[in-house]
Amino acid sequence: MPPRQTPAAAPGAETRAERLNTRAAGVVGLAVLCSRVLGLAREQIFAALFGGGRVMDAFTIAFRIPNLLRDLFAEGALSTAFVTVFSKTAALSDAAAAWRLANKIATLTAVVLSLLSIVGILSAPWLVAALAPGFDPAKAALTVALTRVMYPFILLVSLAALVMGMLNARNVFGVPAMASSFFNLGSIIAGVLLGYWLDPHFGTRAIFGLAIGTLVGGALQLCVQLPALAREGYRYRADFHWRDPGVRSVLALMGPSVIAASTTQVNVLVNSVFASELGDGPTFWLTVAFRLMQLPLGIFGVALGTVALPLLARMAATGNLEAFRSELSRGMRLAFLMTIPASVGLIVLAEPIISVLYQHGRFGAHETAESAGALRFYALGLCGYAALKILVNAFYAIDRRKTPMVVSFIAVALNLVLNIIFTRALGWGHRGLAFSTACVASSNFLILYFLMRAHLGALESRAMARLLGKLAIACSVLFVLAWGGGQWLLSDWATQAFWPKCASLLLVIGAAGAGFVACAHALGIAEVQEILAAVRRRLRRA
Repeated sequence: MPPRQTPAAAPGAETRAERLNTRAAGVVGLAVLCSRVLGLAREQIFAALFGGGRVMDAFTIAFRIPNLLRDLFAEGALSTAFVTVFSKTAALSDAAAAWRLANKIATLTAVVLSLLSIVGILSAPWLVAALAPGFDPAKAALTVALTRVMYPFILLVSLAALVMGMLNARNVFGVPAMASSFFNLGSIIAGVLLGYWLDPHFGTRAIFGLAIGTLVGGALQLCVQLPALAREGYRYRADFHWRDPGVRSVLALMGPSVIAASTTQVNVLVNSVFASELGDGPTFWLTVAFRLMQLPLGIFGVALGTVALPLLARMAATGNLEAFRSELSRGMRLAFLMTIPASVGLIVLAEPIISVLYQHGRFGAHETAESAGALRFYALGLCGYAALKILVNAFYAIDRRKTPMVVSFIAVALNLVLNIIFTRALGWGHRGLAFSTACVASSNFLILYFLMRAHLGALESRAMARLLGKLAIACSVLFVLAWGGGQWLLSDWATQAFWPKCASLLLVIGAAGAGFVACAHALGIAEVQEILAAVRRRLRRA
């Protein structure tokens, strides 16, 4: 059933809530930006040291296996389900009851994920054979060894995600959002140092240093959040009393969301199976492109989804339908505002962006062009990804968890069909895999959007349509400026020296971005005007 109608809050209270929510999203966005930049630096360093061929293909698949489980059980299902139940428990009961629930879930997570890590280490050969059937025996053996080293990462990052959920539910967003930056720092520093110690020439043996560095980074991601959690009053005590209504609620939410909350990652994993059959390189080229697509997605989509989930859960628990509808619609509009211009920019400037970021050491112009081809297709689904993160959380908040699950089944099946059509029938190679992923994300969002609209009765669709119309005009200005600047300053990106190319790229991005903002402001896009007003207030205070 939809949330109960309650009298609307006072206008001043709603305004304050919106300001706090926007500020929290800004804090998370900045923290995620730092994490994404460090994640980008991590892959840049690894690509420069090992190139874009078979060794990085093996490392990518080996890391993807526990990383998928992280999205399924940690940052996907567990985090979403726990935040929803924890927030409702705190709102309807008290903080002590919420902390008791946290102890039960933390103990259960540690036990289950420890056992899962052991099973994963023992079953690594079968997992690699299933996920990368196109690898030759030597490449598969290297992937198995790396998988066994990195598998305990799932335990560390799951506990880190649980701590992040506790802090988010307490309206602490900055520290948990910054935690993944420490993962990247730890994996870079420890991985490079250990790799150099194992093989100063960074041959195949050195890749095991990166694998061990991944575990160091996961441990740091967990540990840096613990002081903030202690300041909130949490004290861990092992609690094996799992026959509890709160635990059952979390597990009930997790079941469907294991599939629904991580459809994108499941589809990326399916793509890995197809990519493994395309030779040496496509697996890592897709990873490079997906990483760049995730940069704006992480900054905007993850930030908005992270902040919106506790707020939507509280609104649903108290039955405030009007505020729930308004906040959900506003979050999706912000997601479109932030990601549609980013999509246009990534499509137009794909080659020079990847060239500046990755074309160093053993990663050459050929790898850049191949990765850029995938990036263009991934970018087509960027706005769908971002809005989906908010929309799926809204279904969980109103206890309609089965709806995203059913839709995600359709999405996984559609992805498989499109992979076969684009890759095998049409011969588009790894570009077809990226396009399939974008099509699935967009389809998934559209289906859920119309289902939520039918459930709530209305979803401010006219405001959404007005925004999209104005964005189309503003993005046309962005496209012309980016394309013209690229033709003028970046036509020879493949042979251009690094610093002139970097300066030219920044100039083109800056001019295109300024043109978009000016046009959007002139068109009266309210969200842009709010952001500019907030920036002016911050500058005046500074």
